[in-house]
Amino acid sequence: MPTYEYACSACGHQFEAVQSFSDSALTECPECKGEVRKVYSNVGVVFKGSGFYKTDSRTTTSTPKTEVPKTEAPASKPVQSE
Repeated sequence: MPTYEYACSACGHQFEAVQSFSDSALTECPECKGEVRKVYSNVGVVFKGSGFYKTDSRTTTSTPKTEVPKTEAPASKPVQSE
C-alpha cells in the first residue's frame, strides 16, 4: 500500500498515512483538527533487473560480421511426380 504525505493548512503539521488506492483522502489534522492537503513530491525511479537497457537484448561479438557476397546457386532439377 502506498504512503501519502499530508500537511495541515492551519497549524503546518506534516504527517504520513499508509492508505489503499481505494481509500478516500484524509481531511482532518490529527493535531488541531484543521483542514489538511496532500503534499506531492518528486518520485525517484530505479530500474532493476534485465530488460531495461538497449544492450540487454543484443549479443556481443568480438569481431564484426562481414557480409558474404551472394553467388548464384545452381538451378535445381524440377521434381517429377509419378
